[in-house]
Amino acid sequence: MEVGGDEKLEILLKWAAEVGISDSKTPPLESLPSSLGHSLFVSHFPEAGGRGLAALRDLRRGELILSVPKSALMTRETLLKDETLSIALNPHSSLSPIQILSTCLLYEMNKGKSSWWYPYLMNLPPSYDILATFGEFEKQALQIDEAIWAAEKATLKAELHWKEASVLMKQLNLKPRLSTFRAWLWASATISSRTLHIPWDEAGCLCPVGDLFNYAAPGEEPSRIEDLNCKMHASSFGVNPSVDGDATDMLDLEKLDSHSERLTDGGFEEDVAAYCFYARRHYKKGEQVLLCYGSYTNLELLEHYGFILKENPGEKVFIPLESEMCSSNSWPKESMYIQQSGKPSFTLLSALRLWATRPNRRRSVAHLAYSGSQLSAENEILVMRWISKKCTFVLKSLPTSFDEDRSLLSAIEMLQDSFTLSELSNVLASSTNQICAFLEANGLESGGSGADLLSSRKITQAIGRWRLAIQWRLSYKETLIKCVSYCSKVVDSLNSQNVTMQFSS
Repeated sequence: MEVGGDEKLEILLKWAAEVGISDSKTPPLESLPSSLGHSLFVSHFPEAGGRGLAALRDLRRGELILSVPKSALMTRETLLKDETLSIALNPHSSLSPIQILSTCLLYEMNKGKSSWWYPYLMNLPPSYDILATFGEFEKQALQIDEAIWAAEKATLKAELHWKEASVLMKQLNLKPRLSTFRAWLWASATISSRTLHIPWDEAGCLCPVGDLFNYAAPGEEPSRIEDLNCKMHASSFGVNPSVDGDATDMLDLEKLDSHSERLTDGGFEEDVAAYCFYARRHYKKGEQVLLCYGSYTNLELLEHYGFILKENPGEKVFIPLESEMCSSNSWPKESMYIQQSGKPSFTLLSALRLWATRPNRRRSVAHLAYSGSQLSAENEILVMRWISKKCTFVLKSLPTSFDEDRSLLSAIEMLQDSFTLSELSNVLASSTNQICAFLEANGLESGGSGADLLSSRKITQAIGRWRLAIQWRLSYKETLIKCVSYCSKVVDSLNSQNVTMQFSS
């Protein structure tokens, strides 16, 4: 008889108490029914990552809320205490730490109920939606070359790692289903999306109960931090930094040192030999308690964790730049992007302002460009019009528009609910070419017996990944649209100022 989800969770929390995992400063007694109950409880948050941890009481920022002893962390060090595994691994020194940890995870899964980690293993997700798991249809649905290539690279990398580790897995006599590429994808996705940093192993560790925290982006906008870093870089050359002439921005440089502590809400502490988690802010009773892993773009979140954020301060959208735009300045290309708000980054504006200046005048105004200052109204208008034109060009070159994608998302939601033959027929009758292409890619275009498969896990996963691809490209397009609007407002404002100055003169 299969154990239900709630019962599995109860077994995990009981086991966690027995091995010393606690949400209290006082270690739990083995007789306690759960490792939680003082600061946290498990709840469901449909709009924010599904299952997660919530505050059982009001929590204060910086308060210790969960402690996981070193002995409970799943690491290469603890897993390789298994003599059979350790001996089998000796001839495979060429495997990376992550490959080894992935193989160790599959080896523990192979043990079934005899694994010491079984209460934890049976609570791991059965599947993930990271980029490496995307099929060809979902990859192409991303539309943007950068994203499609990232997905293809992720899949190729996973396949290469699986082939390199296959000899070791064969020696370990893993069950056939645990030796497949599909199983490897699951294991590597588990490592990619759930491991936490530990100082003694670059592969990281799996942290029972601690990996129930869902993600929160850093409180300080990363692009803002990068802008401030650029100002510091400019000041090292004797430039008086400002962004668009706002001298008070330099006061924010004092926040850079404190920003690092907001990028992480926990870590392994040697003095107590435990992984300790702290509240990243004040929480009211019942609120979801979140963990920040650092700053990521939505594409990076999708690649490593299998989700995206609607509001992501770390988001970056790159537009095609001419070679001279990069060669005419010393800024790294990866710092030239559009923020999710639609505003060009500090370095993109700096680079374009310099590029839009005649070559024989660039040296004389370089200090102003590097400080983030406008060079002239005419120069700023030229830059804004170029960015707007480039964003518009990118938008028009894509197969679908923003509005079409929004309609498609609604249709996908309807498709997710169409589990009967009659409902599927209705979707087919009114579907777009893209929905037809999805149904065809998954063998459902004819209705009939294929409709019975629509409720299967495989098809449900395919729909979910397709939806993620649409959501990602929607976010990408929305950022470009916001940028066009931002540039237009700047141009209108500058033109208005010119008219006012001409009239007053």
